[in-house]
Amino acid sequence: MLLRFTKMHGLGNDFVVLDLITQSLQLDSSLIRLLADRRRGIGCEQVLVVEPPGSPDMDFRYRVFDHGGSEVREGSNGARCIARFIRDHRLSAKRRLRLETLAGPLSVAAGKGSLVTVSLGVPRLEPQEIPFRAVQRAASYTLEACGRRVQIGAVAVGTPHAVLPVDDVNDVPVETLAPALESHPDFPERTSVGFMQVLDRDEIRLRVFQRGAGEIQACDDGAGAAVVAGRLRGVLGEQVRVNLPGGFLRVEWRGEGEALLVTGPTTTVFEGQITV
Repeated sequence: MLLRFTKMHGLGNDFVVLDLITQSLQLDSSLIRLLADRRRGIGCEQVLVVEPPGSPDMDFRYRVFDHGGSEVREGSNGARCIARFIRDHRLSAKRRLRLETLAGPLSVAAGKGSLVTVSLGVPRLEPQEIPFRAVQRAASYTLEACGRRVQIGAVAVGTPHAVLPVDDVNDVPVETLAPALESHPDFPERTSVGFMQVLDRDEIRLRVFQRGAGEIQACDDGAGAAVVAGRLRGVLGEQVRVNLPGGFLRVEWRGEGEALLVTGPTTTVFEGQITV
């Protein structure tokens, strides 16, 4: 059969988007790997799928698959692209949508032009909810990794995140330190790792090593986690510009008990069909 697809990216994180509302397909891991293969298929970091919702209070079901063919919870990076895709393909006239995801409900809102805002929900800060092994909650925790002691903030934004304040994001041994922290025993479900350089109360630089994927160009939940960690340490304000290798995101967090909002651009690269 001929499968219609759309290639998109959000600040350099690239996706193949599939509409399984107007076309029918049985997904399996071998097909996902083919679509993600940059030499034999289309090529992408993740395959994003929009389907009819399983719950009446949701607008769509949003599924995310990594390039190895596994369905994953890390879906906030592609959520902006999914919202843009739904609008551009006229699958809904709503500006605000509720998406059913593996990690729980996700709210998105299409803004002007290519901008989309994603509500990542209320961050989880208690160690047992992250999960993170600690005697009690704190703004900063000390861990040992690669023969050194590091200070981190621990927060769950959909999935666990460790955030390390650094003097210069370009002078960090990400290739060795990030994998050691990703699999640190104090994070029983592993963790994504963010390296945060504070420029001012309303601006940071950030590099993100995503759990199971490695360093990526941009990361909505990683940007959100960094701002939460910075706010808890008292060094950031409510609205922060987050500069990543792929571009910048706007993050807003008013404080504990409030939802985390991330706004950024989306780009449609091309559309096509592939025989599967």
